[in-house]
Amino acid sequence: MRSSVGRLALGLGLAAGLAAGALAAGPAAAAERTYKVTITNLTKGQVITPPALVVHRAGFRLFEVNGTASDGLAVLAESGNPGPLAEEALLAPGVAVVETGAGPIPPGHSAEIIVTAERRARLLSVAAMLATTNDAFAAVRGLRLPRRGGQAGARAVAYDAGSEANNEDCDFIPGPPCNAANARETAGAEGFIHIHNGVHGIADLAPADLDWRNPVLQVEVAEISGRGDDDDD
Repeated sequence: MRSSVGRLALGLGLAAGLAAGALAAGPAAAAERTYKVTITNLTKGQVITPPALVVHRAGFRLFEVNGTASDGLAVLAESGNPGPLAEEALLAPGVAVVETGAGPIPPGHSAEIIVTAERRARLLSVAAMLATTNDAFAAVRGLRLPRRGGQAGARAVAYDAGSEANNEDCDFIPGPPCNAANARETAGAEGFIHIHNGVHGIADLAPADLDWRNPVLQVEVAEISGRGDDDDD
């Protein structure tokens, strides 16, 4: 079934439709920590869309493998728009702050994002779309944030949101060279989140240019400032 979805046409130079910014779940805490998050695109040919970064406590899960993608995650995975997922995450218990990146990350490039959150939110989850796919997204879930000036890192694999058919048809794909908008194909969608099996050249996408091998992102976090009591660290 073909239907409309909030979709952002993406190219290497396109970021004007997405404003970066932090959304906080509640009043600023008395004790906060600030982190520099560096996200590097490890693929050869996939643009990575502006990511959603969620700082949270242990009770929050961005998604479950073999589970159903939330509406916000489906929009991110199909269109590259992190806004609905950010708004959705802020309503979940245990989420301190959500930050969205300013623009897409080309292959071989990195983006730096500064995140400030209350100190008891000790975990970071990240999600972003592989732009030239139907519904592939990269994710890191529950990376423990560093303390006392330390660093932490993780690599992200590509998941299939299961919310759209992998028809590889440019009419349904926002990334270059397709740059489509406002359409999705749900007939034939798997209906559950799983490891993505890549680009196979069944329609408009060339595997030689756009396929990948996991991991697809490197996420590095450095604490750059902190204040407040560390007794419970």
